[in-house]
Amino acid sequence: MAIEIERKFLVTGDSYKAMAFRSDRIAQGYICRQGGNSARVRVRGEKGYITIKGPSLDGGISRFEWEKEIPASEAWELMRLCSTAIIDKTRHLVDFGNHIFEVDEFHGDNAGLVVAEIELSSSAEEFEKPPFLGKEVTGDGKYYNSSLSRFPYKCW
Repeated sequence: MAIEIERKFLVTGDSYKAMAFRSDRIAQGYICRQGGNSARVRVRGEKGYITIKGPSLDGGISRFEWEKEIPASEAWELMRLCSTAIIDKTRHLVDFGNHIFEVDEFHGDNAGLVVAEIELSSSAEEFEKPPFLGKEVTGDGKYYNSSLSRFPYKCW
């Protein structure tokens, strides 16, 4: 079983766009959520994915994650089972220091929200921070995509 270790930050400005080496539109929805667990379906470009995540540990830094690639057509079919709104975002990949930052620019009901995540090999791993990183929001549940599908940014 894989453990995902990541930290999340708000993004200031839009300098990340010029720094990005790749950008993809993503649609994702949640089939179910219960007790901190979630089952998610995602379409990213021409590929589909199904992901199961466990509850957050270590103040939100780590959690169990299992993901499997599926055909995009099947992912779109599974989206019909989602109980809340579909998240629409563009993911920009930024290579900075020795890490790749995933910067999510949200659209639709979450427009205006931009967050960056970095995956780490341990919770104590140090990393160089790019100039667009703002306040850290690791562990703040309102910034989880599963929460944004129920309580979008426009309603805050």
